[in-house]
Amino acid sequence: MADDIPDAAPAVEDLHRSVLQSLDDDQAVEVVTIPLAGKSSIADHMVIASGRSTRQVASMATKLADKLKRDHGKIVRVEGLPTADWVLIDADDVIVHLFRPEVRTFYNLERMWAFGDEAPRQAAGGTAAP
Repeated sequence: MADDIPDAAPAVEDLHRSVLQSLDDDQAVEVVTIPLAGKSSIADHMVIASGRSTRQVASMATKLADKLKRDHGKIVRVEGLPTADWVLIDADDVIVHLFRPEVRTFYNLERMWAFGDEAPRQAAGGTAAP
């Protein structure tokens, strides 16, 4: 985690930016970032996004995992790829949840992970989930 190593913060932010860029390149919708630094030990950022179909969700997940390995040397853990309704990509300091819209609405992770009055941050160009 970034808290363990003082110089890790720029690397974490670079990783976060790469995740957001990859999702933007693949036309993810409703991309939201929930800051977790100082609030949870699981990661510094949680990114939630939707794809329009299981095919798009699977494609986004595969491309993101490949990009993080290529650009950051990260071997990420990917869960849920065979069905691609909800794919979890664990890149240590950044956790990414990719959903089909109906599944995202059902689980409503944004509400579950909201801290107090702090709203999740919408990524540039995306639209926040209701």
